[in-house]
Amino acid sequence: MKKHLLLLALTVGIFNVRAQKAAPEMTGVAAPAGIADSARFLLHKFAQNIGAESYTLTKGDSGLVFTVRWKFTDRGSAVPLDARLTVSHSYEPRSLFIKGKTCRFCTINDTVRIRGRQVDIRVDDSAYTQTLAPMSFPVAGYSPGTVQMILLQYWKSHGRPAAISMLPSGTVKIRKDGTDALTFMGRPLLLERYVISGLVWGNELVWTDAAGNLVCLITNDAEGDKLEMMREPYESLMPVLITRAATYGMQLFTAAVGKVGNGKQPLLAIVGGKLIDVKGGAVLENSVILVENGVIKGTGKVGELAVPAGAKVIHAEGQTILPGLWDMHSHFEQAEWGPAYLAAGVTTVRDCGNEYEYINAIQGAIDGGKGIGPRILKAGIIDGPGPMGLGIVRASTKEEAIAAVDKYKENGFVQIKIYSSVTPPIVKAICEEAHRLGLTVTGHIPEGMNLQQGVDSGMNMVNHIQYVYAIMKINKDRSIDFDDSTSKAVIRFLKEHQVVVDPTLGVFEMILRPVTSDIFLMEPAFNSLPLPLQTLFKTMGMPAERAAAFKPMQEALAKLVKVMHDEGIPIVAGTDMGFPGYSVARELELYVAGGLSPLEAIQTATIIPARVMGRAQQSGTLETGKQADLIIVDGNPLTNIRDIRKVRTVIKDGVLYDPVVLHRVAGFQ
Repeated sequence: MKKHLLLLALTVGIFNVRAQKAAPEMTGVAAPAGIADSARFLLHKFAQNIGAESYTLTKGDSGLVFTVRWKFTDRGSAVPLDARLTVSHSYEPRSLFIKGKTCRFCTINDTVRIRGRQVDIRVDDSAYTQTLAPMSFPVAGYSPGTVQMILLQYWKSHGRPAAISMLPSGTVKIRKDGTDALTFMGRPLLLERYVISGLVWGNELVWTDAAGNLVCLITNDAEGDKLEMMREPYESLMPVLITRAATYGMQLFTAAVGKVGNGKQPLLAIVGGKLIDVKGGAVLENSVILVENGVIKGTGKVGELAVPAGAKVIHAEGQTILPGLWDMHSHFEQAEWGPAYLAAGVTTVRDCGNEYEYINAIQGAIDGGKGIGPRILKAGIIDGPGPMGLGIVRASTKEEAIAAVDKYKENGFVQIKIYSSVTPPIVKAICEEAHRLGLTVTGHIPEGMNLQQGVDSGMNMVNHIQYVYAIMKINKDRSIDFDDSTSKAVIRFLKEHQVVVDPTLGVFEMILRPVTSDIFLMEPAFNSLPLPLQTLFKTMGMPAERAAAFKPMQEALAKLVKVMHDEGIPIVAGTDMGFPGYSVARELELYVAGGLSPLEAIQTATIIPARVMGRAQQSGTLETGKQADLIIVDGNPLTNIRDIRKVRTVIKDGVLYDPVVLHRVAGFQ
């Protein structure tokens, strides 16, 4: 979600041009007697401190008033927020005023006033009154953290109810998940850990001291980015808590593993389905696939390939069997992406930049059988200095570049991702070291460089079709002149260098669509998404008149994918998040709409990514000796690409999963 919003700033600009430490509030680590009169929390993205939230508490005879100031700066954009929460001394809510921004592109202006059993609510320009439901509390999402801290106090003081109604709308659930014994400043520190669900998609992890003071909140912001809030004195504990958040997030699904996955079967036989050879499109009717200990042991026809005695038989009559899909532009921001991806038939993802501790812990949990999710190939992100930089892995010298690449290599990363603020000499240094260590390099084309310069510096791949578009010959209406010599030279350059492109067409469809258009055309399963995601996506897009001006460009991007594909330039399907899991199917649908055949589109999410990532001997097709990662779908995607959505069974590494249960675990409706 974050990345399409980032691209809105980057791509629209490209298209338009081408068309023409403060002191801590307490010392030591002893828990205070109650909620502190003031506190300051440091806000982080990609483990980088980007701002702060602070509150002051005013106590009166009639109650408590928390006045909150929140501000961070994300890639050059300020995100300010002011809030005031009033509660009684026993934490009964009375009012909440909140105004400002919750992300670079998201605004909020809410007022909630409680008068007896009535609630006056104002959301932007809409005002109404409703009856106060039992167990209700005003909270407008993940921010500010101070409100969540007082929400926890309300929950405790009211007997820890199963659910609390949120004002203006929604329902939140809270439960204590355990305690964490840490060491801080050489002394033991015991924190209480809570899980809060309903404010964002999935689960937030919250740590407090014994008195209820918020110490750490790990959540997702309104762009879908993971965001950490750390009480200032404890900031040094953030890497530890990020790692634990990943582990705990995956463990929340552990209880459901027995219901979701049937365990790795020693011997499986999938019988009766249409087996698709994605390399050439051949269909083996009435097939048999034998799987032993997570590996494909043989394929053939019913009656010709015997089903061994004792094998667990999966009947696939009338269905189609394909390799598990790949998402070549993932951002695994939270544990819920694991089951959401599998439910959509995605069994492998390339994570294109993440927090170091977090993605390592997520991958470790999945690979160690303590979590649910696809195989993860990690691309470690490196950015440069400056206000637009992202994350804490920065390189402004050759030595820093080499050290960053080496650290990623030592920790199992298979690729380096360059971000937008890296300088040209450092791009070259990164690529040289990566190649020396056997890693490939992908990423954005940094500011001050173009695609050819990035590739000449050593980049093997590029994220987002915008960087190809930016160097084509663009007409006044933002379409591409494919017959112009400049455009032909670009295509020839990409082909000669075999530059791998993940277009992320779905991102551009999402940000450039008329906001009033039918979102079900883009995502037919929209109503099944978790409610916080529905709210997020409904408002994503442009006014109809402005969107119409970009329609020729959207059509040109789809045609550009077709032109590149036909010239032999490797195209791999990537989503940059979007609708969790579902966006892989949408990306393939857009490729077909642009002129690719269904088989060619499917290849961009199976055999081609396996090849370019050096995994073709293990993955990408359903052949003897390869990993048993496959999906069984209703219908035939070779004749109707939308049938790729009709996933009925997922097998990853020989483990069977039911997509319906997976979606339920991930919080889908």
